[in-house]
Amino acid sequence: MQQIGIVKTVNGEDRSACGAFCLSETPQITLHIPRSLELVDPAMVICRDGYRDHTILPVYQGSEDEKDIFTFTLNLAALCDGEEDGLFYYEFRFTRSHQTVYTSSINNVDFYLADKPSRRFLLLVYEPSFSTPPSYYGTTMYHVFVDRFAKSDKKLPVREDAILRTDWDDGIPEYAPYPGAPLKNNQFFGGSLWGVIEKLDYLESLSVNCIYLSPIFKAYSNHKYDTGNYHEIDEMFGGREAFDALLAACKKRGIKVILDGVFNHTGDDSIYFNRYGKYDSLGAYQSEKSPYYEWYHFLRFPNQYESWWGIDILPRLNHSCRACRDYLVGEGGVCESYIRSGTGGWRLDVADELGDPFLDTLRSVVKKANPEALIIGEVWENAAEKVAYGTRRRYLRGKQLDSVMNYPVKNAIIDYVKSGNCSRLYNTVTEIYSSYPRCVCDCLMNLLGTHDTERILTVLAGKNSEGLSNDELAHTHMQEQERARGIALLKIASALQYTLYGFPSVFYGDEAGIEGYRDPFCRMPYPWGRENQELLAHYRALGKLRREHSAFAGGDFRVTAHNEGLFAFVRENEKETLQTIVNRASFTIRYDVDGKWRDLLSGEVGEGHIELPSDSFRIIKML
Repeated sequence: MQQIGIVKTVNGEDRSACGAFCLSETPQITLHIPRSLELVDPAMVICRDGYRDHTILPVYQGSEDEKDIFTFTLNLAALCDGEEDGLFYYEFRFTRSHQTVYTSSINNVDFYLADKPSRRFLLLVYEPSFSTPPSYYGTTMYHVFVDRFAKSDKKLPVREDAILRTDWDDGIPEYAPYPGAPLKNNQFFGGSLWGVIEKLDYLESLSVNCIYLSPIFKAYSNHKYDTGNYHEIDEMFGGREAFDALLAACKKRGIKVILDGVFNHTGDDSIYFNRYGKYDSLGAYQSEKSPYYEWYHFLRFPNQYESWWGIDILPRLNHSCRACRDYLVGEGGVCESYIRSGTGGWRLDVADELGDPFLDTLRSVVKKANPEALIIGEVWENAAEKVAYGTRRRYLRGKQLDSVMNYPVKNAIIDYVKSGNCSRLYNTVTEIYSSYPRCVCDCLMNLLGTHDTERILTVLAGKNSEGLSNDELAHTHMQEQERARGIALLKIASALQYTLYGFPSVFYGDEAGIEGYRDPFCRMPYPWGRENQELLAHYRALGKLRREHSAFAGGDFRVTAHNEGLFAFVRENEKETLQTIVNRASFTIRYDVDGKWRDLLSGEVGEGHIELPSDSFRIIKML
């Protein structure tokens, strides 16, 4: 049990759950040390990432209730030594019986005393001008994989080298004989941007106000992560006409559209590389005199070049080339032009492989075009201290990303819902909330699945895929009992996804009960007319809650219970206090509530306590 009280304040405001501060702030950290612990000579040892330790001594504030009180004042500007941001690690040290005692933290907030140095607290300092678009704080995002979401009656061209599938309702995406084996990915089910337009009423029924599109630029494959031309919308998706029509239709409904920016690599079948000579351009593969030659990293021209993860159809771009960088993120480049045309922002594919100068320029140009544009990075770990390719990244300090895909919380939600033990979930949400600037937490992209992961329904209750071949996975389906169990658990997982800080991002069809294993089996066509109505009604109810309750749009967050199967937290602002309470224990739990409450899903009203059966949840508003 924690015995030393640590209180963080800024201008008298309690910021104890915070580990990220603006450069212009002067945080104070106050220790309340019980005399019974016999700890003396407290000191704070802090170091800027990569630098030597620096010791800060406290001011003694007196004693109260047999506790000595010490306050440490942090001059962030001095610690940053002329820089506008920085990453720091710190701990507290004490002396007891002539021995040094250290603090060690599991989640950047809670701590324990140790005889040896261990994990330190993290402190992120961000630029004074850093902010994120508040219009996204209450968002419900819907992730559309364009080829598999919805077809349209509009007749669209089909490339000669593409195969159009006619088995939308029961077709299995083409798969390789084993993971990593070559696959053409040239089979299409026919989804298009026109199809998305025709389903906007459906998306509004889910309270969706942001659509995140998988790549839509001209490319050979059905997934489009092998860009052929950034300035051309793929004709099989409806071309520029369909894209402009989608933007116009969404604008009328107050729906934002986010594009997938694949800027680390292009396709080898592209206007820039042109390996197969399909384009009129002189591609980098064709000649060292190509205007695109320096856009790539040739080891031995023309057949040896750097590519993404060694996949030769995805040659890696050379962002140190000024022409390449300007084309993508310079003034008038790809990023700016789509923002100025009405796009709401960018989700950046493999952000770890985009260098700091590239991201710095991208943010500057995009925010100049539209300060409300959102920039989200694909980062799978804690982005505040992420190291990629030997370099500490500064994604969330004010000059690069607004937000990231919240994979750590995704994994923690799944672990809790499957195991019934909330320790990992508690530690993860606590660490992320205390590591990131508050404005980042308010627009984190909370997901349960994407085109890169197994379907959440399968993850929660399907058969274990380990050791199964692609052919076996293609024909393995959940049994009725497994689906029922999966739906029950998915209701719990999505309730957490929708009510934690940040905003939910629903991968198309999760709300309808789509199942499937790893890529490409997680990319089945949407089952129009065959949705699981129970699950669909649940998602519509969650979306309505987010739309109607402002506490989900940037409200404060604090965990109120985390005991094995029980996990509960509060979201509140000056208008309302909401609580999410989940019981994954095998027995009924009585949860005490101080005052009257109303269940926001069932409408039930009560006072004093709530009975939660096993595998259930409540989302309540205090009255």
